[in-house]
Amino acid sequence: MADDTELDALRQRKLQELQVRAQQEAVAQEQAKQLDTQRAMLMRQILTPEARERLANLRMTRPDLVEHVENQLVMLVQSGRVTDKIDDYTLRQLLRRIMPAKREIKIERR
Repeated sequence: MADDTELDALRQRKLQELQVRAQQEAVAQEQAKQLDTQRAMLMRQILTPEARERLANLRMTRPDLVEHVENQLVMLVQSGRVTDKIDDYTLRQLLRRIMPAKREIKIERR
């Protein structure tokens, strides 16, 4: 009997921990979703359609790079350094500065 009550208490605590963890994960997902929505709205405001299309295409191959570029754009907007819409040419210039240089591979035959 004593073992059963201890086992029930352990099960109850474990169930409560799992419920709390599930709630925390749900809240974190909701916050991430809101941040993504806000970021998308901001990108619509500061980028021309061509620039947004370029970022969308680039996101398919280099999502980490696009996230980095978007973070930089958000910081530029927050600091007040961007007042006009960013066009495709300006975005390409920014991408050229951010993207790592390609390594050239040479094969020498002997």
